[in-house]
Amino acid sequence: MELHGLRTSIVKLGDDLVGIILRALEENGLRLEDNDVLVIATKVVSIIEGRTVNVNSVKASKQAHIWAKKYDLEPGCAELVKRESQRIYGGVTRALLTLKDNILVANAGIDHSNVSEGNLVLWPKNTLRSAEEIRAGLLRATGRKVGVAIVDSRTTPLRMGTVGVALAVAGFRPVKDYRKRRDLFGNAMLITRQAVADDLVSAAHLIMGETDESIPIVLVRGAPVEFCDDGDPKSAIIAPEDCMFMKNLKPKKLLK
Repeated sequence: MELHGLRTSIVKLGDDLVGIILRALEENGLRLEDNDVLVIATKVVSIIEGRTVNVNSVKASKQAHIWAKKYDLEPGCAELVKRESQRIYGGVTRALLTLKDNILVANAGIDHSNVSEGNLVLWPKNTLRSAEEIRAGLLRATGRKVGVAIVDSRTTPLRMGTVGVALAVAGFRPVKDYRKRRDLFGNAMLITRQAVADDLVSAAHLIMGETDESIPIVLVRGAPVEFCDDGDPKSAIIAPEDCMFMKNLKPKKLLK
C-alpha cells in the first residue's frame, strides 16, 4: 500500500475541492487510478462548505456559561457544542465528551485550529453526502472510480493522543466482517469485525499531522478494501447500548 501526502494552499469558502485535489496530484506527478482512495481532512470540507462560526457572534445560554466556566471553554464554543451534540456525557478541561453523528468525540468535532483567530470549524452538515459528491466529481473529471474518506481526529479511551476516525466513506465498504471465518488453528471467529476505514484514515492522519503540515489530502494506492458503489456507510456505527464502553460506563447523569 502506498500513501502520498498532498500539500495544498489554504482553502476558503466556495473553493473547488475537486480542482484542488487534481492540481495537488499533478504537482506531485500523480494521476488518479481506479481503486485509489482519497482521504480528505474534514476541516477542508467544512471550510469550503461554510461551516465556520465566529465564537463571539454566538449568544451563549445560561447552561453554556456554566459548562464554559467548569470546563474552561469560551461560552460561545460551549453553546455551539450544545447545539451540535446529540448527547453530552461530561467533560475535562477544554473538552466536553459528546455524541455527534453517532460518533463519540470531543466538543462535537468543533475545532479552533488552522482557522483564523476567533473562528471555530464545525463538521460538515452531511459528511456522507460530501464524500459522495467529491467521489462523483472526481469520476466526472477523470473517469476514474475511486474511494473517498473524510477524516477527523479523536482520542480513544485510556490512550494518550489522537488517531484518525472516518466520519464518512464513499466507494468502499468501511468494515470487514470476519465472523464465521476461522483462524490459523481452526477457531471460528464469533464477533470480530475490522474497522478498515478507520485503519486506513489513521494511516493517512499520521502523514497529515495536526498543525502546520499543510497536507489535508492523502492519496492511498493499493488499499486492502472492498470497493463498491452500494456499500452501507452506517455499517461502521453501533448503537450505544451495544457498545462495550458505553454500555458498561454509563454516566451518573447526562449533561444533555
